[in-house]
Amino acid sequence: MNFTSIKKSFLIAFAAFVAVPVSAQDLLAKQAPVDRKMKAVDSMVLKRIIEQEEKYNPSADLYEDWNNVYAHNETTLPDSFRIDLRGFHMPTDSRVLTSNFGARWGRQHKGLDIKVYIGDTIRAAFSGKIRIVKYEPRGYGKYVVIRHHNGLETIYGHMSKHLVVENQEVKAGDPIGLGGNTGRSTGSHLHFETRLCGVALNPALMFDFRNQDVVGDFYYFKRNKYASESAQATRLRGVGGISTSDSDQDDELAIASPARTSNVHFHKVKKGDTLQAIARKHHTTVAKLCQLNHIGKTIRLKPGQILKYN
Repeated sequence: MNFTSIKKSFLIAFAAFVAVPVSAQDLLAKQAPVDRKMKAVDSMVLKRIIEQEEKYNPSADLYEDWNNVYAHNETTLPDSFRIDLRGFHMPTDSRVLTSNFGARWGRQHKGLDIKVYIGDTIRAAFSGKIRIVKYEPRGYGKYVVIRHHNGLETIYGHMSKHLVVENQEVKAGDPIGLGGNTGRSTGSHLHFETRLCGVALNPALMFDFRNQDVVGDFYYFKRNKYASESAQATRLRGVGGISTSDSDQDDELAIASPARTSNVHFHKVKKGDTLQAIARKHHTTVAKLCQLNHIGKTIRLKPGQILKYN
């Protein structure tokens, strides 16, 4: 085979090799506009779905008025109502409850008390609109009321500082205030209420602070079952709630029974307090204080901090 034949064979082979990629590139080039169109269609469909969901606002069907005056004005509850809990954000990352919803000290406690410290960030539980930002010295202290698109209104009480203003739109998780001890309060904590048509519902029906989660995608409120469901929610997720796993045994919230709860007392830290002084005052030991509160012996105590002792 001479040089000319070799050259000719090489050119034929090279042409065959190049032909496939070129054809493939042509196909891809022709397909690209189609892919872009499909992507645009998909994006438009998704955007339309999101817009439709945002337009669906159950609160508009439940509430006839909007005011910045009354924290709650009870109206007639529907016999049943589906509350969408998706897109939630826990109002605090604290897992420690200090007081349940329901009867307390001869009166009704309309929310849950969650242990927070002065300055802790408090966040909106769901997206919505700020209805009230006020200070009530003999009640909620510095508090915020938010009306949510899912029909609920949430109240956040005893804060040390407001971070929002009335009529402001907020997203779930947005900071709305700082933890505190204002108003009718015996120690720094967050008083958290969930209300439907102005009527207080047990937050434990929807929120599980121990596990930092909601109980499901939806809560189906039914008037004829509410009382029994509320009592069950407190047994499962309230102070003295039933532990659901061995790991809960070490959680601060896992106070196993009412009998044990009655033996637990609380001390509000004052300026200059030390663990040794608190232990002497309450006839206990530093080791027991540390064990009960899950703290170290070298912890720096803060005024307003709540410590348990027995």
